[in-house]
Amino acid sequence: AGGAAGKSYGWINYELIRSGLNAPHFNNYGGEERFWLGPEGGQYSIFFPPGADFVFDNWQVPAPIDSEAFELVSSNDTTAVFMHEMKLKNYSGFDFVLRVDRTVTILDNALVRDETGLNIPDDLALVAYKSVNKITNTGKLAWTRETGLLSVWVLGQFISSPANTVIVPYIQGPVSELGTEVTDDYFGKVPSERLKAKDGIIYFKADGNKRSKIGLSPSRAMNYLGSYDHDEKLLTLVYYNKPSGQQYYVNSLWKIQDNPYSGDVINSYNDGPLDDGSQLGPFYELETSSPAADLLPGESLEHISTTIHVSGKEDLLTLLIENLFGITIDDIISALSE
Repeated sequence: AGGAAGKSYGWINYELIRSGLNAPHFNNYGGEERFWLGPEGGQYSIFFPPGADFVFDNWQVPAPIDSEAFELVSSNDTTAVFMHEMKLKNYSGFDFVLRVDRTVTILDNALVRDETGLNIPDDLALVAYKSVNKITNTGKLAWTRETGLLSVWVLGQFISSPANTVIVPYIQGPVSELGTEVTDDYFGKVPSERLKAKDGIIYFKADGNKRSKIGLSPSRAMNYLGSYDHDEKLLTLVYYNKPSGQQYYVNSLWKIQDNPYSGDVINSYNDGPLDDGSQLGPFYELETSSPAADLLPGESLEHISTTIHVSGKEDLLTLLIENLFGITIDDIISALSE
């Protein structure tokens, strides 16, 4: 938001990039936003080979979304267009053949307003971008729920901080009708001092000190989420094109699943040490997913994500946060310190 001399908000793994090495499991180069595909776990996973146990040693990000390069199709001062042809095999042995088209565009204040309806005061510093992510079934077979489906999975990878809290608005209502408020057991249950759901807002600590993840189902999720770092006076927002009506979402839990299409549409990940003491980051992520793509040959699915970083005077940020989330900065600071 401060221009080329300003602070970078995306977490970047400079050491891995400089090394030129191919890392085991995941080439975590970092960056503001990466394109992935789901599901991560379950009988239709594309991150585990057929028959393998769902443990970290067997987890492998597929090369087409990890180490292989996308082709740059075109670019100008504000937009870059990329393409990649992929072949993937899932845990159940189904082979996907697809093309990914990805367009990333820098947004100014007027375009942010057009995309989101947000009126951001000119006195606040702003940097924003939109990605349009399309997958096309280029194979000869239909993608069906019986053999497994893919979803577009867009992950913003940002710099964690002890002063940083993820804030996720959610649709309130009885569990009997809408299901659980938040999935909090991806990597073991998130401790209560790191996660709280209160008055329609989920607060999740994003300090990079404990590996943990949360998720919201389509019945609970809205079309945006965010985070606030009160030391940096930085508000980060992610919007996405959440479809209306009943949709199936792939389930990425690391186990064979009774309901493989009851997955989450919004996720947030907080990095932390692994069992052996090593660590991928530290960083945190704001993630959104498309519905499961049951595509016939030649058909496509598109997922759009818009990321906005706003920083500056806290009184102006407070007004923005109140309008978006119905809470104050003091509410955010105190939510996980009570």
